[in-house]
Amino acid sequence: MSKRVCVSDFEEQARKVLPKAVYDYYRSGADEQHTLHDNVEAFNRWCLVPRVLRDVSSVDMSLSVLGQRLSMPVCVASTAMQRMAHADGEVATARACRTVGTAMMLSSWATSTIEEVAEAGGGPGAPGVLWMQLYIYKDRELSLSLVRRAEQAGYQAIFLTVDTPYLGRRWDDVRNQFKLPSHLSMSNFSTSTLSFSDGSYGADSGLAVYVSKAIDPTLSWDDVLWLKRNTHLPVILKGVLSAEDARQAVDCGVDGILVSNHGARQLDGAPATLDVLSEVVHAVGGRCDVFLDGGVRRGTDVLKALALGAKAVFVGRPVLWGLACQGEQGVAELLNLLKQELHLAMALAGTDLSLLGPVDKSTMGQSELLTLNQNIDTAP
Repeated sequence: MSKRVCVSDFEEQARKVLPKAVYDYYRSGADEQHTLHDNVEAFNRWCLVPRVLRDVSSVDMSLSVLGQRLSMPVCVASTAMQRMAHADGEVATARACRTVGTAMMLSSWATSTIEEVAEAGGGPGAPGVLWMQLYIYKDRELSLSLVRRAEQAGYQAIFLTVDTPYLGRRWDDVRNQFKLPSHLSMSNFSTSTLSFSDGSYGADSGLAVYVSKAIDPTLSWDDVLWLKRNTHLPVILKGVLSAEDARQAVDCGVDGILVSNHGARQLDGAPATLDVLSEVVHAVGGRCDVFLDGGVRRGTDVLKALALGAKAVFVGRPVLWGLACQGEQGVAELLNLLKQELHLAMALAGTDLSLLGPVDKSTMGQSELLTLNQNIDTAP
């Protein structure tokens, strides 16, 4: 096996070892995948402007996120059904995150239970940092039961997904009639219908059928307030792409906003997350932290997002590639690679976390560290 030196190396190896339907499910975006491509390309619309003759002999990347100390501003996003990638699934990912010193967001649609992942991540009071991603089901008590279990298991925040009233149309999943392998299920649910294991989905994507049956499309701002009343944990909205929604989220008292287009898996033609990040940051005006996911593939990507005002970034697909390659060790290797790349990028740019922050829109995105790339077409 050749040495893996970048995220693309992990993906290429994962593609070779994963069943086609599984790789397609993890990799694909909605419809013609324009937004999927643009999430990655958006980072090329910005150039880093290095500052020289600064002492970078020591670059501290540690920071506090939602009250928890992390070794770097790179966290693991929620990705569903990780035991399709490796037998240890989410448990391996949690162990790797604990080893590297960063946080993991667990999907409601995990193939490991909330409690199993908590134990792997260290449990209440231990060093592991775990956050829970939540969908609102038509059965509100079912959603609350997931929140209660997360609270009891020592999770430290709830990330409420707000962009999935229905599932985006993913052509490969329709072609493959995607469903979970028969030996797996969404482990946090007790019935075959809710655990995505009954197999009766027809010729469509099984997950799209599941969402239409189980997830509540009437979700509204009132439900954000309802959730906040029913948990003592911080609530972060996952899936915000506009300044208007960001302002309303802050007015609802949320504790954070994750700028996300669901890995480009929902509405094709939605903007790349990096392109709307500064707009959301300015709309929030420092009243809560803003995070970003989507398209992050290298340390310089992380640095650009931080310079545009993100508190931290989340990575999803790269973690799955690491998991498929080598389980816990593969995830830890992938996260350490991004950590090393970010350290080098910050040193070469002559900056550290204390010097980063939102750019001034009145200067058309110019900042000490960033400038728009004039050699390519840029977003308006």
